[in-house]
Amino acid sequence: MRSPVKPKKFLGQHFLKDLDIARRIAETVDEYNGMPILEIGPGTGVLTQFLLEAKHDLTVVELDRESVAYLKENFPALDGRIIEDDFLKIALDKIFPERFCVIGNYPYNISSQIFFRVLDYKDHIPCCSGMIQKEVAERMASAPGSKAYGILSVLMQAWYDIEYLFTVPEHVFEPPPKVKSAVIRMRRNAVTDLGCDERLFKTVVKTSFNQRRKTLRNSLRSLLGKECPLLEDKIFDKRPEQLSVEQFIALTREIENHISAK
Repeated sequence: MRSPVKPKKFLGQHFLKDLDIARRIAETVDEYNGMPILEIGPGTGVLTQFLLEAKHDLTVVELDRESVAYLKENFPALDGRIIEDDFLKIALDKIFPERFCVIGNYPYNISSQIFFRVLDYKDHIPCCSGMIQKEVAERMASAPGSKAYGILSVLMQAWYDIEYLFTVPEHVFEPPPKVKSAVIRMRRNAVTDLGCDERLFKTVVKTSFNQRRKTLRNSLRSLLGKECPLLEDKIFDKRPEQLSVEQFIALTREIENHISAK
């Protein structure tokens, strides 16, 4: 039976039709049963139904009014647990004072923004899983040396262990997207402090990859100054995709020490 809710292009909606895949996504948070779960963009509830079936302490956030009306009518268990708002704008710590997990079939047009938002609440979110564009999933999970390795890889892997779980074909959606999809799971790692300034770490990573074909010496010269003696270090001969997360942290620490010594 077709849902009366029509997918909206401006919201990046592609409704999953395959119930087996929906169940498999829901199972990615089973080990966290008893912890509050926030589902982003439930749409018509294809994933929601399995999260409720598993007795999760579920809250959903949905921006689309038509989807909200559908959820209220068809999922009475969500009474009082539907947040009609933009996930990127809500104060998550006011809704969840303790730790909680995040799950969803994420809108592809804002998936990176969603993960950076999760990163803002990394000490509150031990697990984040769900479906995104395959290309983005590969970026998040890729290792140094890969063409997919970039800003998202380094910033997320600094705080989370990321698993690429499985690929999802286009035909299981309505409407079918033009790209393949993938399901990932992020589990919070044991890092509590990078040992360097987090804001500077982000700046170093972003500045490095914004000119990824250049060596770090060329891309970071704007940050350090042309005559900086630190640029003579051999690590600056490398390109950004050659550095591990740990090496980026160590590099940031060196740059931080240099700046504070001025």
